[in-house]
Amino acid sequence: MSVTVTLPDGSELAVEAGSTVEDVAYEIGPGLGRDTVAGVVDGEFVAKEHPIEKDVEIEIVTESSDEYLDALRHSAAHVFAQALQRLHSEATLTIGPWTDDGFYYDVTGVELDEADLEEISAEAEEIIEADLPIERVEMSREEAFEYYEDNPFKREILEEEAAGEDPVSFYEQAEFRDLCRGPHVASTGEIGGFALLEISGAYWRGTEDNEMLTRVYGTAFPSESELEEFLDRREQAKERDHRKIGREMDLFSVPDHSPGCPHYHPNGMTIRRELEEYIRTQNDALGYEEVRTPELNKKELWEESGHLDFFGSEGEFFLWEENETEYGLKPMNCANHAYIYDQQVRSYRDLPVRFSEFGNVYRNEQSGELSGLLRVRGMTQDDGHAFIRRDQIQTEITETLRVIEEIYEQFDFEVLYKLETKGDHAVGSDEVWAEATEALRNALEAEGLEYDVEEGEASFYGPKIGLDARDTLGREWTIGTVQLDFNIPERLDLSYTGEDNEEHRPVMVHRALLGSFERFMGVMIEHFNGKFPTWLAPEQVRILPISDDNVAYAEEIREVLSDFRVGIEDRSWTIGKKIQTAHDDRVPYMLIVGGNEEAAGTISVRDRFERERGDVSPEEFRTALETEVEEKRTEPGFLG
Repeated sequence: MSVTVTLPDGSELAVEAGSTVEDVAYEIGPGLGRDTVAGVVDGEFVAKEHPIEKDVEIEIVTESSDEYLDALRHSAAHVFAQALQRLHSEATLTIGPWTDDGFYYDVTGVELDEADLEEISAEAEEIIEADLPIERVEMSREEAFEYYEDNPFKREILEEEAAGEDPVSFYEQAEFRDLCRGPHVASTGEIGGFALLEISGAYWRGTEDNEMLTRVYGTAFPSESELEEFLDRREQAKERDHRKIGREMDLFSVPDHSPGCPHYHPNGMTIRRELEEYIRTQNDALGYEEVRTPELNKKELWEESGHLDFFGSEGEFFLWEENETEYGLKPMNCANHAYIYDQQVRSYRDLPVRFSEFGNVYRNEQSGELSGLLRVRGMTQDDGHAFIRRDQIQTEITETLRVIEEIYEQFDFEVLYKLETKGDHAVGSDEVWAEATEALRNALEAEGLEYDVEEGEASFYGPKIGLDARDTLGREWTIGTVQLDFNIPERLDLSYTGEDNEEHRPVMVHRALLGSFERFMGVMIEHFNGKFPTWLAPEQVRILPISDDNVAYAEEIREVLSDFRVGIEDRSWTIGKKIQTAHDDRVPYMLIVGGNEEAAGTISVRDRFERERGDVSPEEFRTALETEVEEKRTEPGFLG
């Protein structure tokens, strides 16, 4: 019996059922067969030994493929585990996958510190230098259970993830053997650069009720130079950590009494208010009306909308019972906006109806995954929902995408687009999903936007355009989103009267321009390294009197600049120390005033790039500052 494999160029190839990915590569050409590392079959990254049992789409992975790095890092995780067990035979292994930045391995039965990592790294380098072949072997399920008689974690994997598989696959390198589906590179010597990065704690399966394990993070690259570049970027990222900058600039804190719920300090709230007003202007341009909905709702609302089934399965709802009635803090705003829509009889002439909200929502994230502003339990979404007719879909999506792209450009982010399609938790018919997905695809292509397709990653109610921002360090952050939803209007029985006087179902567009303020601010802090554009900076100008005698003149200058956020450094410091402090505080502009400036009625302007200009009239500077703030320029522009 033969099956058909479809190649990336659309061509098809008939092969015998049971042929492996590597067999298919040899069918295409001997050279490709020899170079095969792994495969991507129907979107799943698999080992080259993976059998093809049905018609599939297939991509052959070689050293030149993007996926090669994942296989290399998977092998590096095994190198770490082998080195660990050579030095600490008492260590028990659990799982060790690759990640976007490298790999991790969760272990137990051994206590590790930074000194241990150095010793393990040295052993790992010897394993890499030995260029050990990495080979796939098989065991029967019975043999595998016996092999792991003292490892309950691997036995659980056999019982759950590998249930029904017989035989099961292992990968070996010298004396080391690990239960694994792969894929891996051919030998340990392919790892050109290897480093262990840090140690943390992690619950088995990510569940707090389970045992706490030791997680060791590492990374690997084909060459040492690529590793050095990564480590340099990592050091830069540490310096830009938004939690560190947040403390230095007194922007926010996340206290123990409110885990995952950030507290905005005055400086941080200044930035947030500017962002809110900026997004309000964008919402106004798109025709949204601002609303406010409660954070507390009865559980029935989320059952009707479908959110309880989706979020409840992940344990993300905050739910409790009172007088036999169950309540929950909302994880999203869409059901509340649908309620407002449903309070009036709507005509086809009324649509689109658009509601926006800076809505507080809550997700019961695990405590171990909370991280400053980037992973929180309480957040504010710049949410919006448009209720539209089917014939309005293309225009609505296109206009929203244009505004989002303009916003990202405003912050000097590169925009990356993803089309996320129907997943396992989806509700609604295949036909509806196909229609919605095609509509989003058409909107992207009508704008000439390049995008990646991420199969199965959409929310439960409809396909999504995810928007990633690539920051200064090249990292990608998912922030904004545009989703098309035919299902929640059906579940909540929303309607409008059509031109034919019949009832019709509206379509919902869910969109967030920034995503959540918390995540966006965390990303933005790191992107700008705390050196915010002048329009966002908590303190836009600091006046530095050279001596106490010039403080009164500094007050006069502040009055001229009363429309801006201006501070005066009136401590009895040297002017050099005042300049250095303002520079460390990341203030966009410093105005130096001494006896000469006071006599001439001028100021000396210095920016955080250490550019300077003297004999400037306060009015000239004010006019230039007005323009810079109004145009929301990314960098201070008065001096260049």
